[in-house]
Amino acid sequence: MKEKKGGYEFYREVLGSPKYVVAPMVDASELAWRQLGRRYNADLCYTPMFHSAVFVRDQKYRKDSLQTCPQDRPLIVQFCANDPKTFLEAAKLTVNMIECDAIDLNLGCPQIIAKRGHFGSYLQDEWELIHNIISLASKELDIPITAKCRVFPDLQKTIEYAQMLERAGAQIITVHGRTREQKGPLTGLANWDYIKAVKNAVSVPVFANGNIQSRADADRCMAETGVDGVMSAEGHLTNPAIFAGESPAMWEMAIEYLDLVDEYPCPNSYVRGHLFKMLHHCLRLKENFDLREIIAKTSNLQDFRGAVMKLKERYIDFHTGVKKYDNEEEMKQLNIKQPPWICQPYVRQPPDEYKEKMAKITEQQKKEKLAEQREEETKSDSTLNNNNNKRVNENGQEGTEEGEVVMSKRKQKKMDKNPYKSFSKERRGCKLCSGCQNPAGLKCSYDQCRKCCKEKLIKEKLDCEGHKMFLSKKRVPTE
Repeated sequence: MKEKKGGYEFYREVLGSPKYVVAPMVDASELAWRQLGRRYNADLCYTPMFHSAVFVRDQKYRKDSLQTCPQDRPLIVQFCANDPKTFLEAAKLTVNMIECDAIDLNLGCPQIIAKRGHFGSYLQDEWELIHNIISLASKELDIPITAKCRVFPDLQKTIEYAQMLERAGAQIITVHGRTREQKGPLTGLANWDYIKAVKNAVSVPVFANGNIQSRADADRCMAETGVDGVMSAEGHLTNPAIFAGESPAMWEMAIEYLDLVDEYPCPNSYVRGHLFKMLHHCLRLKENFDLREIIAKTSNLQDFRGAVMKLKERYIDFHTGVKKYDNEEEMKQLNIKQPPWICQPYVRQPPDEYKEKMAKITEQQKKEKLAEQREEETKSDSTLNNNNNKRVNENGQEGTEEGEVVMSKRKQKKMDKNPYKSFSKERRGCKLCSGCQNPAGLKCSYDQCRKCCKEKLIKEKLDCEGHKMFLSKKRVPTE
């Protein structure tokens, strides 16, 4: 059994003191993407998050998930879990199948699927369970256990949470400086002060995650918080060369990635997702909607590649300086600082602005709905006779004669809303069936409903002109 190293010994001697880390991303940090990141200064990569329970019971899922190669190191495999034994079994299967350097527990996923499955950040209030998951695996495995978590709104609770993870056996703690509620349109900025406080409170290496949109951001984060490394997810998806400090043309990154997919195949859905992220700004422009349509619908790698090459043809002259690009209005619309064909981060709208925007949209929708209701009421009123509120009969005529049956306002409105629908006429004052007391047939010779009438005709061998049933004589078989 090889010696198990932990803490800074593991960080330095096994991982090689990584500074720039590619985050675990569901359906996104697959082997081809990890290899692309390593070409551009990524020191350490995580696999996508795998579901430990599915991993344990499904052999095909295990085989598809654990794709790697000798150049794919250092590598940390991440699982979500809510049971200590299941997490341990998944980790054991992993180390028996591939070479990796550590197993990570996901405690940061804020998505609704994590809430339903009871994992990720939705475990962060169950400290005893988290402690048991990490401590059991730490005792049983020959490789270290690490953890990735989010912060609490309360700073002191965040510090105590990180210290609990360390006591449980986590050898590296990655802190995403956002709370569980900061997701989607309400993501906002990560709090580096909380990350710094955690770094000062524990003795194991700490990685920071959040607000990393460039190499300069990564270096500044390490300088301000004192962390040992910086992890990037969304920033890396929009610019795989982020850790190299480069901002290449998006088609260069896309073609290089597609070449790696040829070498290390992955599902087309992964490829589609990566292309939408890398080409995001250009695909938002109307002149590129045709290419967006191709990428969205195709399941052929050659079509993906063809769409990227067409995009290159449209912008290469601007990129090389043959043509001058001077469209500040377009850049302002896209909220970008460089031309749209350059790999650069996607800047989310601040949560306050998003809330204000949604409030305006909601208010506008209420006004439109109210206007529609008023229009319907006006339209309904207009069908009344010369605005004198006299109701009309079923032929659209005034019910002026005494005793004439007229429609109720409710039915009148119903007919106005469905002008082409045929409504059955009301049968007010009709006779009731002498057998079952349901409405009798209007033309029945015996004042009964069809069912009772038929029974009577069969029993007594009679005919009914109204129901068109003639049973007084036996039918003569046709030749």
